[in-house]
Amino acid sequence: MKLLNTYDDRDEAEEAAEKLTGEKRLASERDATVVIYNLFGIPSWGNFHRLGMYNLSELKGLLERRANWQSADLARHAEIIATLNTVAKNYAIEPPAHWL
Repeated sequence: MKLLNTYDDRDEAEEAAEKLTGEKRLASERDATVVIYNLFGIPSWGNFHRLGMYNLSELKGLLERRANWQSADLARHAEIIATLNTVAKNYAIEPPAHWL
């Protein structure tokens, strides 16, 4: 398990934890008067998508209309893929080839 995301609100953190598949753990830490909730889980593209992270929903929409891409779509796809390549390195996971 790895740290997937942090939250300032307990309810939001618990809601996010419910969306994950596989092992998961929610841990809180206090810094002065602020409580932060750390969500740990299995780093997978499915879990990231369920959490609404890394523009994966937008990527899905782009890929569904790939045949009709304009230059703006190509640029946005390149931006999202650049981010996902960084995420892939950080979590030692590979982006699916059909996303590229």
